[in-house]
Amino acid sequence: MINTVSVKGIKSFGYHGCLTEEAEIGGEFITDVIIYTDFMKAAKKDDLSKTIDYVLVNKIVEEEMAIRSKLIETVGHRILKRIKKSSKSIVKVMVEVKKINPPINGNVDYVSISLEG
Repeated sequence: MINTVSVKGIKSFGYHGCLTEEAEIGGEFITDVIIYTDFMKAAKKDDLSKTIDYVLVNKIVEEEMAIRSKLIETVGHRILKRIKKSSKSIVKVMVEVKKINPPINGNVDYVSISLEG
């Protein structure tokens, strides 16, 4: 049986972007993570060690968002790889990284990338 564990709305500040100003000023980001896994053993035994620890997911996102990249695609890929490596029970991970108020000369709430693997 495959279930999902979701950690959504992880807010962070980072220096991602191709523009010099983005590297200097930084900006706000929101990351959503959905992990496909079988957590029924954890549910039956009430045992955190048999499921995905939300604290670890949040920590991975924070650490990867702290590493400057030109592309949010790169950041998302690093997050996906690290989360997937964190547990053998993970079947698939989906990551969405949203860049809030991007500097694109328009009235846009955010741009985002989504990956799964």
